[in-house]
Amino acid sequence: MTLLDQQTQIRNFHRMYEVFPSRVIHHDESATFRFARDLQGVDITYTFQGKQLRLEEFLERTTTMSLLVIKDDRIVLERYFRGADDASLFTSWSVAKSFVSALIGVAIDEGTIAGVDRPITDYVQELRGSGYDGATIKDVLQMSSGVDFREVYDNAFSDISRMYLGSFLFGTRINDYPAGVSSRNRPGEKFEYVSVDTQALGMLLARATGKQLATYLEEKLWRPLGMESDAYWITDRSGEAGMEYAFCCLNATLRDYAKFGRLYLRDGDWNGRQIVSKSWVRESVVPDKPSLRLTGADTPWWAPPGWDIGYQYQWWVPAGQDGEFTAIGLWGQYVYVNPRENVVIVKTSVDPDFDRDMETIAAFRGICAALREK
Repeated sequence: MTLLDQQTQIRNFHRMYEVFPSRVIHHDESATFRFARDLQGVDITYTFQGKQLRLEEFLERTTTMSLLVIKDDRIVLERYFRGADDASLFTSWSVAKSFVSALIGVAIDEGTIAGVDRPITDYVQELRGSGYDGATIKDVLQMSSGVDFREVYDNAFSDISRMYLGSFLFGTRINDYPAGVSSRNRPGEKFEYVSVDTQALGMLLARATGKQLATYLEEKLWRPLGMESDAYWITDRSGEAGMEYAFCCLNATLRDYAKFGRLYLRDGDWNGRQIVSKSWVRESVVPDKPSLRLTGADTPWWAPPGWDIGYQYQWWVPAGQDGEFTAIGLWGQYVYVNPRENVVIVKTSVDPDFDRDMETIAAFRGICAALREK
């Protein structure tokens, strides 16, 4: 009940696995990958809305808990705030969606899922007769399923609040929600950011692989990437058979989040082993139709003025020439990848302002520029 109270939120955001039921994702101690360190002192400024701003002030204003910058495979900046440290397991919120996307890619690479053009109901029979009838896996990956779902975070009666608060507080099975949604738009017609789509993708993975999400993540990503620490994925309250909250609530260390960014920076290759196919990585981070660029008439209703970040397969894609893409979670969680600069940035926060994504991208670009000039 006090999850988001100001006095407890900071503590909760790096101890969520102590607050809610969760499933452990084991790392392989014998195969740990560690980044080299080359810490650099750089005075970083960035430009946003015509103003020159300082990174230090931005970190304070956004209630930052941690910031990690990897360039050329070296840690060049690593900072922790507000009681957190390098062993803290930071909650991902919607950054978890990008992990789910990667697992869908692995399942397709291995033939467990036939491809993105298959109807999701071919695999998840309990979605038949719901708003997901007629939606392909691709439609759902692109948040274009057409289901009727209201994602308004500051409204206790919106669909997103009823979905996760109902499950957290009253023990409702999280998978009951996707099966109960109706249709609002034709599948593929319009982008609508709805977390229930990612929960449906989690159901798809569980049905297609026969494995719990945490188990599949451990097998396909956590151990192969040499993660430094165990992670936890929050589940609903239905016991051993409980389902992970696919749309959020992965909990991991800052460096392990960065390894996921490094995997995508390298087109799915991990030190000579192709973990996710190059074609899947590249397909996942380039909006493939105008409506997913999210500008002009297609700008989401919730986007602030100047919004210029598109979407593809559970990844956000800023406009620009560097090929950037980023996972974004509520309250200021990011795994940002800039291929041209060979940079991965991870930021975790307890920022009450939901409208700072554009400024955050500007700050990350300022970091890249400062490192380039140095």
